[in-house]
Amino acid sequence: MRFILNYAVAVVCFLMYNGIMTTTGQTKINQLLSSLPAGVVLQASWLSEQGYNSDLQKAYRRSHWLESIGTGAMIRNGDTVSYEGAIYALQQQSNMPVHPGGRTALSLLGKAHYLSLSEKKVTVFGEDNARLPTWFLNHDWGVGVDYYQSSFLPSGIGMSEVEIKTYSIKVSGAARALMECLYLAPEKMALMECYELMEGLNNLKPAQVQQLLEKCQSVKVKRLFLYLAEKANHNWTKFLNHEKINVGSGKRSIVKNGVYIDRYQITVPKELAEHGERSV
Repeated sequence: MRFILNYAVAVVCFLMYNGIMTTTGQTKINQLLSSLPAGVVLQASWLSEQGYNSDLQKAYRRSHWLESIGTGAMIRNGDTVSYEGAIYALQQQSNMPVHPGGRTALSLLGKAHYLSLSEKKVTVFGEDNARLPTWFLNHDWGVGVDYYQSSFLPSGIGMSEVEIKTYSIKVSGAARALMECLYLAPEKMALMECYELMEGLNNLKPAQVQQLLEKCQSVKVKRLFLYLAEKANHNWTKFLNHEKINVGSGKRSIVKNGVYIDRYQITVPKELAEHGERSV
């Protein structure tokens, strides 16, 4: 009996010495998992910063508490993690300036009701120096990820928080997301689709739109945004100060063989220019 008791004490001491069990009897892994929402990625570098060294991480994988999804990234064993759970890790654990944007952000915000809820591809934006880690690029998230690195809009402005089950992530707000759509147009996204999305944005805040337009570095995006907003006849356009928005100079041919819009010196598809016009 004494041998069994001594053995039990020795095991507990070993676990406490190696950081696997705390003095309260609660395992460190339970402390970790109880502090994090389900459905998110745990990055090895972040775990190390929290006091879970590589030996502990290996022990948790061997004990089937955690499961590797690539070098430097793990999930709870048996957990189902979507790309949003990976975005959460990049934003919260690495402070990376990446976010769902464009049409994907509008869909998450409920501003693109006609879009399929089971899109096969999602759009993610990041700053010029924000490189996605290999584990993110190589893992199968169930959807394709189109990643665009650009600083045509400053990081952090025009953003929104979206709840994803047990956690939230930062995504582009509606105005920023529409500008990201226009950044991709017309090569990656049809301008007619951009206009259809713009039609639904009748309650944007003029002050936020003004800030984005003033900070935007793309003349094409600014001209198209203003043109589409006015074509949609949104009331908030009346409160914009055009004098503070630098739309550049000279003509911009957005598409070939289109219709020239003199006010904004752009050439747009005939289908878009004539949309909504009454025949005389």
